[in-house]
Amino acid sequence: MKRLLSIFVSVVILAIIYSRIDLPALAEVFRGSDPLWMAISLGMVVPLTLATGWRLRQLMPRHQDFPLTEATKLTLSASVLNMVLPSKMGELAKAYFISDRGYLPGSLAFSLVVFEKASDLLSLFVWCVFGLLFYPEKETLFWVMTFFVFLGLFFGLLLLSSESFANLFFRRSKAIASGKLYQKLDKLHRSWTEMHNHFWQDKRQLLIIASISIFIWFLHLMQIWFFIFALRASVPFIANLALAPLAIFAGLLPLTFAGVGTRDAALIFFYQPFFDANVGAALGLLCTSRYLLPAIGGLPFFGQYLANLQTAKSNAK
Repeated sequence: MKRLLSIFVSVVILAIIYSRIDLPALAEVFRGSDPLWMAISLGMVVPLTLATGWRLRQLMPRHQDFPLTEATKLTLSASVLNMVLPSKMGELAKAYFISDRGYLPGSLAFSLVVFEKASDLLSLFVWCVFGLLFYPEKETLFWVMTFFVFLGLFFGLLLLSSESFANLFFRRSKAIASGKLYQKLDKLHRSWTEMHNHFWQDKRQLLIIASISIFIWFLHLMQIWFFIFALRASVPFIANLALAPLAIFAGLLPLTFAGVGTRDAALIFFYQPFFDANVGAALGLLCTSRYLLPAIGGLPFFGQYLANLQTAKSNAK
């Protein structure tokens, strides 16, 4: 039911957007695009996927043999689920497959993916804070967003770095939760504690992972900047560092199908000082391709993992 509701919300938002868009003008934006920059920007999906897979490999314990090919296939498989699950929750499926293939115990695999997702989110916050601090034209809205983004970064860093603060947060959250929400928070609390115990043992490795995550998100934001070049528009680099993360955050809200609709509306709204709504809508479609292309590439591997899982279950009976 929730999935149908998110699809409905996406359709409604897109209907509102495209009722105000000149469709022939939108088609003209794509016809007049720069083919070289279009190829470069779309092609960045490949190094981004490899970099994300390499980070997953670096997250593994040093004694664990975990090939880059396996990490890349898992990354692509998660992209399939990210297209249908809210807030990139498909990433958590990697924990199940990592455990199922015998690389790590289930709880440690889950804590590894939780850490990966947390470092991903905080890295996006870092670039958003950096961009907003240097964004030249701050009206009241942007000052408010800067404050809340900085608050989110500070809170996330506290959760990640302080086990006592994390325990306090989870205890207070579970005190007011009930039913399935309590169970989810309890599982996340236990995984978060295991994550702290595992990753803070090697601070050098922790610094490496943080650096990789920040660099990966730099590449993501560069890809969006290159999309703008491909559409023959222009946005200052610092402005893109501030605005692109805000649009991505809008797409992460668990309201729509794979962020479609909210992300498009955010791109049109935030980039309106630099180009019109037709270019903004075109940019929204290209940003959706950032999620669609890896999902298409991951379909064969996802099907393979599911088939192996079903075979293992059949043999266990």
